Amino acid sequence: MVTKHLQAQKLRQLGQGMTEYIIIVALIAVAAIGTFKMFGQTIRNQVAGLAQEVSGQNGGDAKDAAQSAADQAASEANVDRNLGSYNGGNEVQAAGGGG
Repeated sequence: MVTKHLQAQKLRQLGQGMTEYIIIVALIAVAAIGTFKMFGQTIRNQVAGLAQEVSGQNGGDAKDAAQSAADQAASEANVDRNLGSYNGGNEVQAAGGGG
């Protein structure tokens, strides 16, 4: 009887460890998605420029596009957002007042 109790306890501990692992992986995934949403265009353009340079081509256009995307990401990061402005200006378009 004691052996069955110990085996059940060991299985519960393994399940708890797996649950903690899944939670950590999920948090890392959410952080990665947020990072790539903010800086994805910049990263893609930088990699494209690097690939062009490695292949012997001029990567200047991709570098300029990466700089432009980085500037846009920086300006988006400086926008003050709160619960009063969570819709981000979409209410004007929904009402038919925007283009």
